[in-house]
Formats: sequence, structure tokens, C-alpha cells
Amino acid sequence: MLPMKVLIIDDDVDSLAIARLRLEKDGYIIHSAENGADGLEKARAENPDLILLDVQMPGKSGYEVCEELKSDSELCNIPVIFLSAADDVSEKVKGLDLGAVDYVTKPFDIFELRARVRAALRTKRLQDLLLMYGEVDSLTEIYNRRVLMERLQQEWDRSLRSNTVFSFIMSDIDKFKNVNDTYGHPVGDDVLEKVAYTLKKSIRSGDIAGRYGGEEFGIIMVNSTVQEAFVAADRYRQQIEKIVFRAKKVSFSVTASFGVADSSGKDSLDKLVSAADSAMYEAKESGRNKVCISG
Repeated sequence: MLPMKVLIIDDDVDSLAIARLRLEKDGYIIHSAENGADGLEKARAENPDLILLDVQMPGKSGYEVCEELKSDSELCNIPVIFLSAADDVSEKVKGLDLGAVDYVTKPFDIFELRARVRAALRTKRLQDLLLMYGEVDSLTEIYNRRVLMERLQQEWDRSLRSNTVFSFIMSDIDKFKNVNDTYGHPVGDDVLEKVAYTLKKSIRSGDIAGRYGGEEFGIIMVNSTVQEAFVAADRYRQQIEKIVFRAKKVSFSVTASFGVADSSGKDSLDKLVSAADSAMYEAKESGRNKVCISG
């Protein structure tokens, strides 16, 4: 699962430092700005999952910044928590009416702030999943099989129009049933999540990763030959075997087998997928934790 990003916009250096230190320990990526104008620039550049926004700042006030955020089509869905030394009910109402999801009074209790941040981010994640409903696998948060196959069809059609080559990579986690049997299904789910995250963060911009089914994943590599896909798949294989999992007071790792094929010489998309699938099973049958190219 990708770590969530929090942007803190606050000219109070001490408050900013305390919030940054504590929230970074909770695993969030923290960005910061000390005034409203810089905060808006950071919001556009980083697209954070949550904004902590001080009300009283030089230049643009927090209320003005919030109004600009909510009027921007690309930023309007980012939840905002106001931070303010004022404990006036009318001020809180004003902030909530502007679109903020919460209001924390300064000097804030760090445990309260962390709880409110967690609550806001839970809601944000659910909203994001609803927006992506029907496209994203609910466990791994990468594309599901339906979308993966739709994108494969689109890439196939594009390759026919432009006479270009693209590759498809199939991957299967080796002996995954043993993980579930030994450590339990929750640990198996954790393995699937982390492998999916590793693939998602490793692919090139423009390439597509999806969950093909069960413990199988598919990757579409645009404008790539089977030789280029082989190199990429071997890199993914090495990254997966470096992941360390912990369960029942022991550490363990998993491996994955890969099969690659490209569109060259194929007269249908089904044959491309079948070629990658066959290569993947060849990798498993010949020892696992390897990459095989379609013959």
C-alpha cells in the first residue's frame, strides 16, 4: 500500500515541527509550507491525501486558501483539517462551511491530532476507492482483471494501427498456497499487497500493472520488445525476492515466476496472452523464480 501524503501549511514553526515529527513516525509522507501561497503551490505539485491548514497566516489566510482549494477541480477532493488557536464556535462553523472536514484547536494534543488525521485519511481512502470502483482490485489496489484486459485490447488495437510492438508479462507467486497454509490467509493477503505494491512502484510511467487473478499479475509494457520485457521482468523478480515478511515470530520471503511475450508475429490478442501464460508456466516447471520468454 502506498504511504499517504500529508501537507501541513502553517507559519508556526514549532507547531509544524511537532506535527511533522509525530506524523512521519506514523508512516506518512510529510510536505510543508509556511504560507498560503506556497501551500497552494505545494498542493498542486504534490497532490496530497490530506491538508492540515493553519487559519491565521500572513498573506492569504487559511480560509482563503481553503476557498481556492475547493474551487480548483484538481484539488477540491483533498480533505482539509483546520488548525487554529481560536476556540470560537463561529470560526469552526465558518471553516466547516468552507469545506473542511475537521477543526483542531492549538496548541493541539498530538494524540488527538493523530486520531483526527487517521479518521480523515480513512474517509479519503474510501472515497478514492469509490471513485475507482470497478477498476481497482480491492485488496492490492492495482487494476483488476477486467480493466487489465480492456487496456490490453486498447494497446493491441493501437499496435495494429501504428505497426508497433508491445509486450505482456505474466507473473505468479511461487508456492503461494504454502504461505496461506503455513501462516494463514491474512498473511497471504499481506504478501499479495506488498508484491502488487512492488510491481506498481517499479514499472515505467505509461506501463500498466494489474491483478490477473489469485496470485497472478499482468504487466503491459508499451513500445517494448520481448527482450526489453525480459530485462524488466527479471528486475521485478529480484525486487520481489528481497521483500521480507514477518509472521509467527519468523521472517520469510517469497519468489515469483515470470513469462514474457510480445505482439510481434501474433495474429490475435488471445495468442499473446496465451504465449505469456505458457512462458510463465515454463518458468515454474523449470525451477521457479525465473523469467522465461515465449517460444
